[in-house]
Amino acid sequence: MENLMGLLRVHVLRGVNLAVRDVVSSDPYVVIKMGKQKLKTRVVKQNVNPEWNEDLTLSISDPNLPIKLTVYDKDTFSPDDKMGDAEFYLTPFLEALKMRLEGLPNGTIVTKIQPSRENCLAEESHIVWTDGKLVQNLFLRLRNVEVGEVEIQLEWIDIPGSRGL
Repeated sequence: MENLMGLLRVHVLRGVNLAVRDVVSSDPYVVIKMGKQKLKTRVVKQNVNPEWNEDLTLSISDPNLPIKLTVYDKDTFSPDDKMGDAEFYLTPFLEALKMRLEGLPNGTIVTKIQPSRENCLAEESHIVWTDGKLVQNLFLRLRNVEVGEVEIQLEWIDIPGSRGL
């Protein structure tokens, strides 16, 4: 607990045009890993454009570790099939949080992150002031697969007594 900086809420919104791994569709779910932490969403049956709309919460102690997102196809009688993966870092989001912004108009874009070879962004990512807090919207292009993207949103949660940012 003494190393804890805070919590990161990862809102897994949806998958777009995911790969077909069963006969005509897939039963996708998302696994998010950071260090030794591993969280997963529920399975959405027979859908290559699933809407998870789920919050997964990571405890952040080492902000330099990458966050890995992997999509799997749930199978009943065989191991689950991988449907691609993506990786991202918290650095831009944490830098924006450290600015300690307050009182901005709703919808103000604080930072824009461009897609590059170093990140898995499918399109420009915005860190936005929304409802009195900063959130980052990410559209991640999945790697090691023919198609697919996952949309997520990051939100920081301060913990009283943690070392903070």
